[in-house]
Amino acid sequence: MYYPCDHGKFDQSYCCPDRRAGEGQDSLVAYTARELAIGVDTSPQNLSMHLAKLLQAGLLSVEVQGRHRYYTFSREEVAYAIEAMANLVPAQAAERQDVDSVPIKFCRTCYDHLAGKVGVLIMESLLRQKLIVYQQRELEMTRELAVTRELAVTPKGTAWLGEWGIDCEAVRHQRRSFVKPCLDWSERRHHLAGGLGAAMLNKMMESDWLRRTAHSRAVVVTAKGQQALTTHFNIQI
Repeated sequence: MYYPCDHGKFDQSYCCPDRRAGEGQDSLVAYTARELAIGVDTSPQNLSMHLAKLLQAGLLSVEVQGRHRYYTFSREEVAYAIEAMANLVPAQAAERQDVDSVPIKFCRTCYDHLAGKVGVLIMESLLRQKLIVYQQRELEMTRELAVTRELAVTPKGTAWLGEWGIDCEAVRHQRRSFVKPCLDWSERRHHLAGGLGAAMLNKMMESDWLRRTAHSRAVVVTAKGQQALTTHFNIQI
């Protein structure tokens, strides 16, 4: 889900792979053309021209989510090459605010599923454990190739979730998407959405791993939840 947010001047964080993430393509952050235009202080029209050239050269890929298009590097090697060049640029005087200091960025609800840093880390753990896997589908669009990324639960994941008390077949028969990625507006990586995402959030709330806060979408991770996240997802927060 996308929310408008404040942006400082363009710095290395726009191009560096996020080392807090898991391995592979999922560790690359994504931005809209508008956000990138603001970051480098140029017009959207000028930036669109450059993005089109980078897409054509295979250096970028674009993901469509709703009415938004999110651009990221096509592979980690590109990001590391850009990072090496960015290291030649003098460091910015102002440091970016640590995400952990903002509760709503750390852990929150996004509609009926979990988002923020904790939500992203849970999804990356599910991917690492091969409980869910990505399936890519390419869409031909005018002047560019868009990639829609779909998720599937593996047989191992179905069994694992069943042991946790989530009936995947029951969730699958709900009149909604079973499982899908949702691009996190603060982490710029995916968290888990769809019926499965909602079922997991409900289970964590029922188990007192998480607690809602009054008049906010921010969610508190309890001491019991911290221990459970370490045990089940190898997440330490």
